[in-house]
Amino acid sequence: MSEETSRTGVQVPGPAADWHNVLRDTRDRRLPRIAGPSGLVIFGVTGDLSRKKLMPAVYDLANRGLLPPGFSLVGFARRDWADQDFAEEVHQAVKEHARTPFREEVWQQLAEGMRFIPGTFDDDEAFRQLRQAVDELSASRGTSGNYAFYLSVPPKFFPQVVQQLKKHGLAHGPEGSWRRAVIEKPFGRDLVSARELNAIVHDVFAPDQVFRIDHYLGKETVQNIMALRFANQLYEPIWNRSYVDHVQITMAEDIGIGGRAGYYDGIGAARDVIQNHLLQLLALTAMEEPIAFDAEELVTEKLKILKSVKLPEDLGAHTVAGQYAAGWQGGEKVRGYLEEDGIDPGSTTDTYAAVKLEIDNRRWAGVPFYLRAGKRLGRRVTEIAVVFKRAPHSPFGSTATEELGENAIVIRVQPDEGMTVRFGSKVPGTSMEIRDVTMDFAYGESFTESSPEAYERLILDVLLGDANLFPRTEEVEESWRILDPIEEYWATHGKPAQYQAGTWGPEEADEMLARDGRSWRRP
Repeated sequence: MSEETSRTGVQVPGPAADWHNVLRDTRDRRLPRIAGPSGLVIFGVTGDLSRKKLMPAVYDLANRGLLPPGFSLVGFARRDWADQDFAEEVHQAVKEHARTPFREEVWQQLAEGMRFIPGTFDDDEAFRQLRQAVDELSASRGTSGNYAFYLSVPPKFFPQVVQQLKKHGLAHGPEGSWRRAVIEKPFGRDLVSARELNAIVHDVFAPDQVFRIDHYLGKETVQNIMALRFANQLYEPIWNRSYVDHVQITMAEDIGIGGRAGYYDGIGAARDVIQNHLLQLLALTAMEEPIAFDAEELVTEKLKILKSVKLPEDLGAHTVAGQYAAGWQGGEKVRGYLEEDGIDPGSTTDTYAAVKLEIDNRRWAGVPFYLRAGKRLGRRVTEIAVVFKRAPHSPFGSTATEELGENAIVIRVQPDEGMTVRFGSKVPGTSMEIRDVTMDFAYGESFTESSPEAYERLILDVLLGDANLFPRTEEVEESWRILDPIEEYWATHGKPAQYQAGTWGPEEADEMLARDGRSWRRP
């Protein structure tokens, strides 16, 4: 291989060498990862998720220069639309919900690659048209046959859609190209149905072609759990049973079910949130350091934790299902769950769930993890609170420390992304009085660039084939293994406890922690 040296002393590759940019410094972090030639097909493109999250995320990625110039977006739904009608729908969604400013030149380039296929999931002719559109875009837009199929549809349609993709030759592209399936939660409603669904999906797509979306894993703060623990020496030495008293993971919503009665009734808070979001947060909080930050190693460590999770022996004393009743929230009177449109007045679906779990390994033995999720609670917040033990000995009198609580590290996932450290400090004055103070880190104040939406990161990762932030088959099945006994217990032991809308859940949940000598944090 011939090389010559320029007058500046820089080695310049000769014509036989593989070309590389000699002006690019490998330490330069300004150029982000950019997707190669590709397209995205969205099934159920007229739904709320697509309109409020997916289409704006695609535009924001294009606006940030992270999509290829020939990127193509194909919508599939029952509407009788032409391509221009679909483009107008995307345009409205982008104008209403996009995070970045609207730029006409970006929009025009994106709109040229938009197509719409009207039809139902059992319509063979519609899938033939989809195949033609994909082939045409590969030629005209240069997508190289690379496509991700996003199933933004109710779970009952997953098998039908993937089987149609197989039947019409869409699941596998030309030699050298890739095809991927993106599937929204919930993935099954218990372990048996999850395994059945896995078998159907994997009959069409190989496991590494399937990307199960858990949008919480796309949030910057969730990824920051790993940075916090493994990039700093400050926290990891005390991140264990010797120092941690307990961990609380909370996902609270201040809204009711809205128009989701058809989906939510029969599913409930535990299946909707704890099985995926909160157990993933637990795994990230508790796992050992992976040997590398890649999908295989992350899954290995998270699976160790999920397999070590131990249910309480007395599920009646250490789990609580609740259901919101009428009350006041945000200054207005709101209906109870059983009074919501489309809900059976005898429904026993849980809108609040709290569970106590333990992790049976050396690091966490004896440390309880309290998980809770619910609707119509005091405010919208998701946080992980690692609460530490009190000092084993205090030289201060009880009056000096009566306002001193436990030290805590609180990771705020939403809405005010950041982290708070709570510790004791002396109150100014002549007497020795110690009370809690906090140090606060907020993303919005520490970084000039605003955090991207979770769906931006996840869609880009799908196009790049980066599976770091996507739960694998085994994780889904282990999560159902944990939750199934709890759901079975609730199904045979009466109705959910009632709690008033706008409060922080049923009294039974407070009693659950009080039995352990603890109390819930007020976020």
